[in-house]
Amino acid sequence: MPIDPYILLLLGTVGIAALLPARGTGADVASGASTAAIAFLFFLYGARLSTREALDGLKHWRLHTTVLACTFVVFPLLGLAARGLVPVLLTHPLYQGLLFLTLVPSTVQSSIAFTSIARGNVPAAICAGSFSSLAGIVITPLLAAALLGGNAGGFSADSVVKIVLQLLVPFLAGQLLRRWVGGFITRHKKILGYVDRGSILLVVYTAFSEGMVQGIWHQASALRLAGLLAVEAVILAVMLTLTWYGGKALRFDREDRIAIQFAGSKKSLASGLPMASVLFGAHASLAVLPLMLFHQMQLMVCAVIAKRRARDPQPEVTGRAAPTAGSRTAVGTATRSG
Repeated sequence: MPIDPYILLLLGTVGIAALLPARGTGADVASGASTAAIAFLFFLYGARLSTREALDGLKHWRLHTTVLACTFVVFPLLGLAARGLVPVLLTHPLYQGLLFLTLVPSTVQSSIAFTSIARGNVPAAICAGSFSSLAGIVITPLLAAALLGGNAGGFSADSVVKIVLQLLVPFLAGQLLRRWVGGFITRHKKILGYVDRGSILLVVYTAFSEGMVQGIWHQASALRLAGLLAVEAVILAVMLTLTWYGGKALRFDREDRIAIQFAGSKKSLASGLPMASVLFGAHASLAVLPLMLFHQMQLMVCAVIAKRRARDPQPEVTGRAAPTAGSRTAVGTATRSG
């Protein structure tokens, strides 16, 4: 049962924010740095995404449509259904974070890794995760505005401008400049990976510092957190079951069903944390807590499932071509924490 080392770093950052929250001028500096970090993150996402690879992946449109439906339709419906658990099991702020969790894009890196371990369709997992991340830049804020209302900024002009400037414009700039900066990013992807993760740590520190200063952490008791974990476990179990047997009902082969299960049942920490900071402002700390917990849970459960899928009997002829070197160019569209 793996423990993601990055989760430990995130928890350590939360601890530092609890003990030494940024205040006054320090808070202004941290907020400005966090805004710049978010813009840089989405610039890198845009610069890493291979446009040609994304267009080639459209050939398997049934699989990608299925993953997108799971990510942006089924997940949000489960989040809305959990509204009935307030206030018996969840507080309203924790429920808002849980609902936001169901709106963020799927992962890229871990979906590919688990699909590979389970001997599934790796190129499909690459494209499905990339499409989900790309679509999430637009769909997640719109869903958050529609379903979370004023708690996520609503449809106000300020929130739209903020989303466009901090998320969409840097992403498009990365796509436009990919021709010139793509080679540099590929050569230095390990160093830039550290920059990615460091930027997210800064976003988390800023969000949790604001939460401490605002005094909102009294709403997250141990009993409420236990209830949140239980709800998240049920949601994950439902999605893992639905993606596997739903793929069978839609007549996908085994390799495609594996890609659908791992890409359609998970949520991206790398994309979700910056988006929450933009959408929730001072209340982002409670909003990202469910996502952080779900991220670790999905890694632990999917690691076990992937190893079991790897032991399934294989047909003599799979009809699946081996992944090409070009198919791996989209792997870098998310950080390791994704």
